[in-house]
Amino acid sequence: MFGLFHKNLKIDISNRDEIEPQEVFLDNLTKKRDERGEFSDKKIEVPLSRRCFYGLLLSCFLVFSFLFLKSFQLQVVKGEEFSIKAERNRYAFSLIDSSRGVIYDKNFNQLVYNRPVFNLTINSKELPSEHEDIFQKLAKIAEIDLNELQEDFNESNSDSFVVLSDLKHDELIKLEIKTRDLPGIEITKETLRYYDDAAIFSHVIGYLGKISPEERKQFPGVYSLNDWIGKIGLERRYEEELKVTPGRTKIERDVLGRPLSEELISLPQSGNSLVLTIDADLQRKAYSVLEEHLVNIGSRNAVVVATNPQTGEVLSLISYPGFDNNVFSSGSSEAINQIFNDPEMSLFNRAIAGLYPVGSTIKPFIALAALEEGIVTQGKQFYSDGSITVANPWDPSNPSVFGDWMAHGWVDLRRALAVSSNVYFYTIGGGYQDQKGLGPELMKRYLNLFGWGSKTEIDLSGEKEGFIPSPEWKRETRNDSWRIGDSYNLSIGQGDIAVTPLQVTYAYNAIANGGRLMRPSLVKKIINDEGEVVQIKEIEVVQENIFNAINLKAVREGMRDAVLIGSATTLQSVPVTCAAKTGTAQISKPGHYHNWVSVFAPYDDPEIVLTVIIEEVEGIRAAALPIARDILTYYFKD
Repeated sequence: MFGLFHKNLKIDISNRDEIEPQEVFLDNLTKKRDERGEFSDKKIEVPLSRRCFYGLLLSCFLVFSFLFLKSFQLQVVKGEEFSIKAERNRYAFSLIDSSRGVIYDKNFNQLVYNRPVFNLTINSKELPSEHEDIFQKLAKIAEIDLNELQEDFNESNSDSFVVLSDLKHDELIKLEIKTRDLPGIEITKETLRYYDDAAIFSHVIGYLGKISPEERKQFPGVYSLNDWIGKIGLERRYEEELKVTPGRTKIERDVLGRPLSEELISLPQSGNSLVLTIDADLQRKAYSVLEEHLVNIGSRNAVVVATNPQTGEVLSLISYPGFDNNVFSSGSSEAINQIFNDPEMSLFNRAIAGLYPVGSTIKPFIALAALEEGIVTQGKQFYSDGSITVANPWDPSNPSVFGDWMAHGWVDLRRALAVSSNVYFYTIGGGYQDQKGLGPELMKRYLNLFGWGSKTEIDLSGEKEGFIPSPEWKRETRNDSWRIGDSYNLSIGQGDIAVTPLQVTYAYNAIANGGRLMRPSLVKKIINDEGEVVQIKEIEVVQENIFNAINLKAVREGMRDAVLIGSATTLQSVPVTCAAKTGTAQISKPGHYHNWVSVFAPYDDPEIVLTVIIEEVEGIRAAALPIARDILTYYFKD
């Protein structure tokens, strides 16, 4: 029998056949003594302390509790939410694009096109979180600066960032092959808007731009972040008709994102197209005539508006200079900024938003008002020696003198219109000596009847109302009373009056057609992509029969005499008979004037009313007349 004792330690091996390794090790240990000759108390197995045991137990409890609670949160509390996300990851939805409606002139000449282009794009949703290596490869393939690429991508804050746009055919093939294995990098197709003769039609048609957050709020659920929308012109006004309703497909994917199946949810719907009232050939001719004459005149800005007085349809509308609206679809940000910062304000539509003193073009309407109110008869004459003098009650030695551009002698209404006598219209507008005048209230009332001081409601965005001054306005805004000189200024289209060229043309339509105010319009009809008529824009009469036919005839005859013997004889060379009224409006720039002419033709059965205004013409001269002559000669050449 063998036995091993160490203090209270005893291992009995008498009944076993084998000795365990640890028992041999312990037996050797007992042979070693410490320095004091005692057996060592060292042990191989040391039991855990009670504190460590409970700490370990608590740690296990906390870990398992956390896992249980997290599992409960994921499966019960947020189970439905994560189930939806999983379903979304399983399915992807793709838009099927279609074509935005195009735009034609009245003769079905196409002015706007949709041009398909291909872009190299970064899809941020498909881009891995660690994409530095992808960007390095992409920059090398696309031959662009890596830092610029990363900076532009970070600043874009878009799900789809265009790296290269409008790829050529050889570029497309090369990039398609080289980027095939780069996740998040793809070739995308989009349709760019292309405008024929861009500058010439720019203010009528407008342009497209990326939709803004504010615009998305105006059309909730209709547009995505990357959609394009009309910004100005017809593109904006008829956005609802022109826009595309894209189709949708549902793509089922596996866990690696590979497509398994595809299901069509809805078909795309192309936008409707517009057929305009604009005569494209007339528009082009008017623009080229403006360019040619403005060089000789030395002016930089002008407006041409031509309408059919019988229907109100706009045949031509030009605000010069125009701008290249193709830049907004495919140009650089630098080119776009140049347009926005153009000192000539080419983006500004002067035809519908430019506010001008109208000068003598106001006189036919003052004459008609005076006849309607019985202030004068057609044959009553006033003598013009070149000015009238009004006594100054506060300073008799310093009377007010209101000049005429020349001494006309005795003039009646027809001759006063023909030669544009200021003295005659001072007298019937504000009164002089024993002759009663209309006064500011009646002048304002009749001008308002002709649509001045309010929008014409043409189908374009951005139109201004214009302004007709009154004694109440002057008292409230300037704390000053209305004087006789204010009435005289208003009667010849000077002072604080401000009217748009479209409003002037709109009013002359009523003189040309016998007294009907016609709503101006730019769209004749709307058609679908198969050419079927969706909507015909009805001719709208705003007012009619508001003037005495005899009085209207006298005013028309005065305008006809202006061409025969008066201020508009330049128009005698037009192939048809014309009636016209010129105007020269003083402005703040010394020695410069806004030069006007409004003309309708043929005289007996008018089919066009044309208004031309040239800004800041140096000196008093008939700058607008040759432009009107050339445009009308072209229009009536056949």
